[in-house]
Amino acid sequence: MKIAIDAMGGDNAPKVIVDGVLKALEKYQNIEYILYGDENEIKKYLTEENKNIKIVHTSEVITYDDSPVKAVRSKKDSSLVVAARAVKKGEADALLSAGNTGALLAAGLLFIGRMKQIERPGLLTTLPSINDENGTDFIDLGATSDSKAEFLNSYAILASVYANKVRKINNPKVALLNNGTEETKGNDVTKEAFGLLKNNKQINFVGNLEARDLLYGKADIVVADGFTGNAVLKSTEGAALAIMKLLKTNVMEGNLLVKLGAVLLKPAIKKVRAKMDYTDHNGAILMGVKAPVVKSHGSSKASTICACIEQIKMMIDNNVVEEIENELKNMSNEVEE
Repeated sequence: MKIAIDAMGGDNAPKVIVDGVLKALEKYQNIEYILYGDENEIKKYLTEENKNIKIVHTSEVITYDDSPVKAVRSKKDSSLVVAARAVKKGEADALLSAGNTGALLAAGLLFIGRMKQIERPGLLTTLPSINDENGTDFIDLGATSDSKAEFLNSYAILASVYANKVRKINNPKVALLNNGTEETKGNDVTKEAFGLLKNNKQINFVGNLEARDLLYGKADIVVADGFTGNAVLKSTEGAALAIMKLLKTNVMEGNLLVKLGAVLLKPAIKKVRAKMDYTDHNGAILMGVKAPVVKSHGSSKASTICACIEQIKMMIDNNVVEEIENELKNMSNEVEE
């Protein structure tokens, strides 16, 4: 198994990327980690040579300020583009980056390519659930802002295979994000999508779900159009961080009794923080392309990169891409019949 890793993508690259790879190497010695980027910079953080780690030197970096599509086309020797091309050529089995999200999406589509039956791939991440350890797979997070009902229907199949094969959830429950639980709620896209999802025999559709119930584990998968999904995700992340900051501020400004109470509650607070801090969780997957493509947070820690590598390993071990293609073929056959 070979994973192409954009070593120059992210706020703290390449140090955090290399540290994450070394952390993963302790657990998985049967993976070849191919790091793409400035060789001299990468070697600063490699304590010793290892046969499982290979460095491919590149001379350019795609930054967050770059125009995604333009950068992918013009910066041909960037760490991201060369890594994506390696997957296309079969030199690596998957792609991981913590860099420019738009550029990763463009590289994934341009070089790796989408599955035949998928018109628009979607970004999926697993959100924590307050009442359930499994969490909830949320798709699409912004890969496609202007969605059609057909896109949402295909997202449900993509996510269902992932939830079943990687997260080991039997017959995962799929919900549609909407502004009400009634079947008649929503705009034209969600109303049409509801009908398609309801009649889709390949998924376990349980109806509409409101955004306020997203973290309560009422569904294993929640499907949304990319614009809504991205806005809801960022609102959820922002609210979680704001609550933790507000709590800390009130403790620091509180009296002695408040500070003593905070000391007693510290273990519980740490658990809540660990569950809600998005920088501690694994990445977002570009579902619907011909190989695993994972986007980690720009502010990722070494543990996050390690979790993303584990996520990729599970996708490859469980033949998720092949399983998705089979499900899409079955859907096509049913439509033709």
